[in-house]
Amino acid sequence: MSEALLSQKLVGDRLELTARGFWTAPHAAELEAEVNRIAGGSSGAKPTKATDVAIDMAGVRELDTFGAWLLERLTRQWTNVGRDAVVTGLPQHGADLVEEMHGVNREVPPRPEHKNPIVSFFAAVGRGTTGFAGSFHTFAQMLGETGIAAARVLFRPSEYRLTSTVHQFDRVALQAVPIILLITFLIGAIVAQQGIFHFRKFGAELYAVDLVGILVLREIGVLIVAIMVAGRSGSSYTAELGSMKMREELDALRTMGFDPVEVLVLPRIIVLIIAMPALTFLGCMSALYGGGLVAWLYGGMSPDIYIARLTDAISLTHFQVGMIKAPFMGLVIGLVACAEGLRVKGSAESLGIQTTKSVVESIFLVIVLDGLFAIFFASIGM
Repeated sequence: MSEALLSQKLVGDRLELTARGFWTAPHAAELEAEVNRIAGGSSGAKPTKATDVAIDMAGVRELDTFGAWLLERLTRQWTNVGRDAVVTGLPQHGADLVEEMHGVNREVPPRPEHKNPIVSFFAAVGRGTTGFAGSFHTFAQMLGETGIAAARVLFRPSEYRLTSTVHQFDRVALQAVPIILLITFLIGAIVAQQGIFHFRKFGAELYAVDLVGILVLREIGVLIVAIMVAGRSGSSYTAELGSMKMREELDALRTMGFDPVEVLVLPRIIVLIIAMPALTFLGCMSALYGGGLVAWLYGGMSPDIYIARLTDAISLTHFQVGMIKAPFMGLVIGLVACAEGLRVKGSAESLGIQTTKSVVESIFLVIVLDGLFAIFFASIGM
């Protein structure tokens, strides 16, 4: 195999270079050393203002992109100081490569813009407002399309996908029971422990039962379950629908005359509306049990006393407040998850972005909805 060499000869004010061998990537180390030697002027022929250069490439047997870039780099060193650099002997293929390399890295990188921080702040606020308005529009559109699909199903019940609903109920509700019970049990135990620890300073450990009962049934139980469902099932809905859209399965459904909202979205949302109260009930019972266990083991309160105090502290109204919130939170989670899934573009990055947005928006709206319900129930005396 021939070596990749670059010999030089100084003739008057002209430096004549003769290349031969293989100017390809496998000879990168040898080529780099030769070019650096010439460019560094080890023989006194460095690119000064008094020297032109002529490069004869007729002896080169093979030339790839790497070799073409080295040749371009070598010629630029002379042209940058205002001297001529002439390349001769290139075959057509090599000339095309060198011509392509000639346009690489020619543009001067733009200077970073120094923007006014106040203008940048208001621009960011404007972009955020526009994004929020777009998300609200998508949510409202999904709500309308789901309502229309539900109305069609009411008039034609035989076309409803009951099998899909049962399958989604198994995934969303039944398979979620263990993790819901575990998380709510721990939350109830933590609330009870903290309540007993702080109320003990005033000799009022018994009031920790009131704290656990009212907080779990009215607020914590349904809120924790909704956040868990948003992170578990909401993200799953977004990823599923987004993948279907990327693979053009939704377009295939429309081509066959089916409405994707009726076939895919409606069963999922109905399942969430049904499953949320059931999961909330189980979560509340688990949290109360966890609180009772901690009150017994940590607070020295017997189960009979705990149950008696719990019966006095809570009422049916507290339970109703939590149960009323649950289906609305399920509806919000389903609408956001499905809407974000249908907004996925054709890339995996878009799928990840929309799935993240789905979970964040669902949790945000669930907390906002809980706050609105708290104001509403307080206004009506519940």
